[in-house]
Amino acid sequence: MKFINPNLNLLKKSATLAINEKVNTLRRAGKEVYSFGLGQSPFPVPDSVVASLQECAAEKDYLPVQGLPELCKAVAEFHARVDGITYTPQQIMVGPGSKELLFIAQLCFAGDILIPAPSWVSYAPQAQIAGKQIIYLPTSFESKWLITSETLEKICLLQEVPNQPKLLILNYPSNPCGVSFSETELQKLVKVARRFNVLILSDEIYGLLHHQGNHVSIAKYYPEGTIVSTGLSKWCGAGGWRIGTFAFPKQLQGLLEAMVVVASETFTSVSAPIQYAAVTAFRGSDAIDAYLFNSRLILRVLGQWITSQFQSISINVRDVEGGFYVFPDFSFYKQKFEKQNIVNSLQLSYFLLDKLGVATLPGAMFGLAEEQLILRLSYVDFDGTAALSAITNGVEVDEKFLYTYCSKVVKGIHLITSWLTKLE
Repeated sequence: MKFINPNLNLLKKSATLAINEKVNTLRRAGKEVYSFGLGQSPFPVPDSVVASLQECAAEKDYLPVQGLPELCKAVAEFHARVDGITYTPQQIMVGPGSKELLFIAQLCFAGDILIPAPSWVSYAPQAQIAGKQIIYLPTSFESKWLITSETLEKICLLQEVPNQPKLLILNYPSNPCGVSFSETELQKLVKVARRFNVLILSDEIYGLLHHQGNHVSIAKYYPEGTIVSTGLSKWCGAGGWRIGTFAFPKQLQGLLEAMVVVASETFTSVSAPIQYAAVTAFRGSDAIDAYLFNSRLILRVLGQWITSQFQSISINVRDVEGGFYVFPDFSFYKQKFEKQNIVNSLQLSYFLLDKLGVATLPGAMFGLAEEQLILRLSYVDFDGTAALSAITNGVEVDEKFLYTYCSKVVKGIHLITSWLTKLE
């Protein structure tokens, strides 16, 4: 162990990937598992994007480190069309998944990293690997698990050098909570960020999966201090393609250039066929718009059904506003859990998998205290291709639709709620 970088002490494999591997192992062994662990889009990559990949399969040359110029142009146009924000192609960077770009950004940034709690499982480990000082920003059920401008201001005032550069990582719609900011909340955050010289890395990978289709980028109000991150893994169903993008303001050109240097010495460039195919995705089309509309519809109805099932038996859970996650708090059952020797979120998660075959992730893995009886559920264990085809054929997205096309998700939720209502 003396040869291992001390920054890696206590780090383990990403929780989301670990639970997915465990689920697959159990299924190979013949066990029925209802998976609410890995947040992988259930929907297929749109046909036009797949066709582009097939056409470009022979592309084999190294591409520019910063990204295929044609793709950078398409991404800039995407942000203009979707977010109403103007970028030049030179302000765009392409990487092998937004996850890699997020890490390199933290590595290159000279300052502390501000991370909300809860937040996606990889933000803090990446900061630790990069040797950064991590400052956690607490949230609560009452604040929808989102940071408030008051909390950000308080944290900044507590720092020894309040105006020292800091990088705040935001993610909305949120993984793990499925909630999002209002425009008023974003404007309040921006006011504090400007005052205290806080840069924002806005992870908007779920932006196009806002259930009402009206996601607003914080860069609209803080263009000079926001890096916008997106990619094809969530809204385009292409998680395994590993392609993500950053859009930088002109004021952060130096950070962009530093990231390109690191990229040149690490991943070199993103797969050529994938970049060429991604141009089609980012340019969009009527067919892709319809795909997104129907995807959001299914996720909205399914999310609403899940939260209503939980809320009906006294589980605190926020209504889902985007993406495909719910973040239920099971504290109502605390005393009954203690009789089962369940006193924290890890034990609750393990119990559900071992006894019910329901795979979840404990809230502790997202930055919460272990004793908080909170789990993250990703409701994607269904055949998205069949579900989209049903809508195309005129099937209404209602409860009957969910029982037919999202049956594993429905059964998994029923297993949890049935167990809870029988506890003594």
